[in-house]
Amino acid sequence: MSLRRKLQVWKMGIVNYLDALKLQEKLCSDRKTNKIPDTILSLQHPPTYTLGKRRTYHNLLVPEAELKTIGAELHYTERGGDITFHGPRQAVIYPIISLRDIGLGARKYVETLELAMIELASLYGVKARPGMKGETGVWVGDKKIGAVGVKISLGITCHGLAFNIDPDLNYFKHIVPCGIVDKGVTSLRRETRLDLPADEVIQEELVQCLARLLQYGAVQWETR
Repeated sequence: MSLRRKLQVWKMGIVNYLDALKLQEKLCSDRKTNKIPDTILSLQHPPTYTLGKRRTYHNLLVPEAELKTIGAELHYTERGGDITFHGPRQAVIYPIISLRDIGLGARKYVETLELAMIELASLYGVKARPGMKGETGVWVGDKKIGAVGVKISLGITCHGLAFNIDPDLNYFKHIVPCGIVDKGVTSLRRETRLDLPADEVIQEELVQCLARLLQYGAVQWETR
């Protein structure tokens, strides 16, 4: 792998989930035809529940009609993984990258996403780990702090990861997070009890961890 490979990062703030989904679809198409370099979207979403391609409706614990009353939306995706929640103060990273150019298989790529979140947590003194058998994502003890769900088409990735900085964890009470029963959810704020830097700073640190693990030689940042 060449350390001269370049990565483009779009810092986007809070973006509606469907808008982000449409953007990913366009960028994936552009990446397949080499119109753009490897690109990462760094953003947050309004309160949103998403179901993966397995459509595990049973892990949504409230009627869909009631979601509006708690200020949340439900959307359907073609990513892997189970139901999850996205919301403010959660770092969402969507890499649109060519695994063929990097030389990574799907499993190794997912492990790299997890490792980036583990490294971010360690920067704040939090010991996180990848999921064990039957688990996905990244955990602190028996509580989940980061989720992974990806789609790979013709070697190009989309969707990605979500790391809990300090979201409203009450939203997770309305689902079985990632389909794993009897496990909790946590956040960087809850684990550290510290005044954290601004979310944007933490999201940049997360992107930097991932860029280093994927061995990009240069990272170009753009505010969108």
